[in-house]
Amino acid sequence: MKDYLDLTKPSITWLILMSTAVGYFFGRQAGWDLVELLHTMLGTGLLASGTAALNQWYEWREDALMRRTQHRPIPSGRVAPRRAFLFGTALALAGFLELWWGVNPLSASLGLATLLSYLLLYTPLKKRSPVSTTVGAIPGAMPPLIGYAAARGELTAEAWALYAILFLWQFPHFLAIAWMYRSDYARAGIRMLPVVEPDCRSTARQILWYSLLLIPASVLPGFLGMTGKAYLAGALVLSSLYFAAGWRAAVERTAARARAVLLASVVYLPLLYGLMVADRPGM
Repeated sequence: MKDYLDLTKPSITWLILMSTAVGYFFGRQAGWDLVELLHTMLGTGLLASGTAALNQWYEWREDALMRRTQHRPIPSGRVAPRRAFLFGTALALAGFLELWWGVNPLSASLGLATLLSYLLLYTPLKKRSPVSTTVGAIPGAMPPLIGYAAARGELTAEAWALYAILFLWQFPHFLAIAWMYRSDYARAGIRMLPVVEPDCRSTARQILWYSLLLIPASVLPGFLGMTGKAYLAGALVLSSLYFAAGWRAAVERTAARARAVLLASVVYLPLLYGLMVADRPGM
């Protein structure tokens, strides 16, 4: 059971569910529908877990070449590729049906679009071009849209503000990971930006620019009336600190600074979400 659980990448799924819950929270106009929320979280969790398992099935040969992934269930031989494929397909199908029948067709369609774009566009593109990071950020930012659509049945400007924050947040986060493990990616033939340009100048520059763009994006909820002034002040502080970590990485260009960006990204998003929820008018 632990091997199959590892296929679902629970360390990533919790972040997906957190973003989905925030989207649902802001999409709900009045009161709480706990049954609907349960269906939303369950369906999204199953879809995310299925996508993760299918991604590991698709990339298990590359995973076997990288030190940080060679102990995953498929390359280590603990789960057969065929069984991983069937397991991932069953989870994804169950998640789609859960969202379709338990919530609404829009949330289910967004979930399916996330799975298809992640597996059919982003994953194969990783071995061809660094553009894969941008392509992968598109489905990667979908969870708040799924949650919002589940609660509201439509996507408004507020939903896209949440999408913009998560979309921009991903670039420093994943570029820092690619920077830290660029030798692993190179060994597996995955053309991340730090692999294609080993001096990491372009990587550092992109981390800097995306973290800078995140500052105005992070305050959008305040200007759309989703939050109060406390969030605006807190978002500016948090986003400025995130930018500062990117600035230091751009200046020094070391693996240690890349790790600092990664740590800042892991702390940033839960704090921003927590502040956003706490400062919603009427809370």
